Amino acid sequence: MGNLGIPELLIILVIVMIIFGVGKLSQIGEGLGKAISGFKRGLSEGSKIEDVKQENEKKEKGG
Repeated sequence: MGNLGIPELLIILVIVMIIFGVGKLSQIGEGLGKAISGFKRGLSEGSKIEDVKQENEKKEKGG
């Protein structure tokens, strides 16, 4: 269950193109790409903040 092959993906793509149209599909793809890159950027910044917090905690315990 849950295995999508090439034929299934093509059928889904055709249905989405019929519903939204080709022009709207490019806008949706662009928005999705921006959302994914923003999400990745947020994860990266979150891990950097955690690293800084851990360093500050170590300094406070040691000092």
